[in-house]
Formats: sequence, structure tokens, C-alpha cells
Amino acid sequence: MPSPAIPEDFPREPAQGTVGGYQPKVLLRRTGDKLISGLTDEERSTRYDACEDLARQLAFYVHRKLAENQSRSLRDAIFKIESDVTGKVSSGQWDITAAEITWLMKRVRELLAEKLQDDYPRDTSDQT
Repeated sequence: MPSPAIPEDFPREPAQGTVGGYQPKVLLRRTGDKLISGLTDEERSTRYDACEDLARQLAFYVHRKLAENQSRSLRDAIFKIESDVTGKVSSGQWDITAAEITWLMKRVRELLAEKLQDDYPRDTSDQT
């Protein structure tokens, strides 16, 4: 099943790495018979799919926790999730870049906004 188009705001970072020496160098790697810099379209699609899936799981988790504990604020719940994600990345448990974390948390907020809107739909019957 082909993945949907990758959104324009999903990170498209250049290749990460360093090579010692005085003269500037270009970081390339061999993929098949080509030398490339950065991710292939397939690699980027795989990373997007993983981030989108994680965003959906996290949004569902936050939504469920908010329903269970009415006293917890949405802001606190999102802060906690972002802290947990950053911790897992820092400890090497998850392979997500800093730009992908930023995108991921933005996506979690978007999904939560949709879920919360579904929970409390606006009453349009008395609008003129």
C-alpha cells in the first residue's frame, strides 16, 4: 500500500555527519550505483510513515489520558509527551532527528485539535 504524499512541512534535512580535515568535504553515500547526499525518496517516505504513526499513537494516548483525568491540562499533557519523546531520543531508544521531533509534536497538536473538536462539535443550529 503506497503511503500518502509527504507533507511539505515534513523535514528534509541534508545528510548529517562530519569528516576530519582542513578542506571542506561533501558527505555522500553509495546507494546502488548512485552517490547521494541525504535521504532517498523511499527512506524519507519510511521516516514520514513512522513519524505519522507515532504522532497518531501519541495523540490517541494524550486524548485518552485527558478523558481519564479531567484535572490535567492539555498543555501539561503535551509538555509531558514532548519531554518523554526527547528523553527516548536522547537515550538512543528512538532514531528521530530534532527537526522530526518538532514536526511530530506539531502533528500531535493538530490531531488533538481534530479529536477535541469531534468531542465538542460546534452548535451551528442557532447561527444566522
